[in-house]
Amino acid sequence: MSSNPFRLQSPQPAKQPRDLRKAPVPQVQGADLKIQSRMKNVKYKVAILSGKGGVGKSFVSSNLAMALAAAGKSVGIIDVDFHGPSVPKMLGVRGQMLTADDNGINPVNGPFGIKVVSIDFLLPRDDTPVIWRGSIKHSAIRQFLGDVNWGQLDYLIIDMPPGTGDEALSVAQLVPNITGFVIVTIPSEVSTLAVRRSINFTKTVNTRILGVVENMSYFVCPSESKNYYIFGQDKGKKMAEELGVPLLGQVPLDPRIAESNDQGEPFFLKYLDSPASKEFLKIADKVIEIVENQKSSLA
Repeated sequence: MSSNPFRLQSPQPAKQPRDLRKAPVPQVQGADLKIQSRMKNVKYKVAILSGKGGVGKSFVSSNLAMALAAAGKSVGIIDVDFHGPSVPKMLGVRGQMLTADDNGINPVNGPFGIKVVSIDFLLPRDDTPVIWRGSIKHSAIRQFLGDVNWGQLDYLIIDMPPGTGDEALSVAQLVPNITGFVIVTIPSEVSTLAVRRSINFTKTVNTRILGVVENMSYFVCPSESKNYYIFGQDKGKKMAEELGVPLLGQVPLDPRIAESNDQGEPFFLKYLDSPASKEFLKIADKVIEIVENQKSSLA
């Protein structure tokens, strides 16, 4: 078997874009049957979506995955942000490699036993761009779902790129019985405007919204113990109320988040007693309640 477990060609430098466009696309019927077979062992499939970049979506995905695992759930995470994969670094597993055997591709093991798959594990250098058209990204998502040995999972978290383009549509179409979307925003008018488009996207594809996470909600001054609302106050909460979807949580700003992410150390694992980590535990509890007790309805 080739050292590259994917049938897709390895990403090449930008000067060779034509080679990247020649990646083979699997036969649709066979690929869908493989996805059905793999995904039948996953109880809940939750996609993390945002209409805007820079809101900390991958941070929310990674830390929600760890919080669910800390709550005793078996968890996997797929990073389909092909042009900016950051989940491996936030989970502290960057630099590891995917392996393959006769049963398919073996994911990397992350904190709390989280199974991780990302295109980042296949890039030869840090500065290698992924120059893919939509059809190749669609093919890669098929392989992430159908060729990976996910095993028995309670939750599969799917971290998507900003917006409602190819990847979001592919996930909505390919994931069988997708449980729903978690929408990430920050408390600013610019962000909430873009996020509203994401919510309308989920309605268009008739997929359930589990709720909204407002990231970077406020900063707690350590000397004053006072909250400062850097980007605005409660706009994510108000948006959720107006649209009739649950607010899952409001994650505060913490300088240690950027420090941990830059160093490739899982923030949740390192600062389990921090206000942000405690908020993620609450968010995980709400997701579990909504999903497993079936107390949410289609948005």
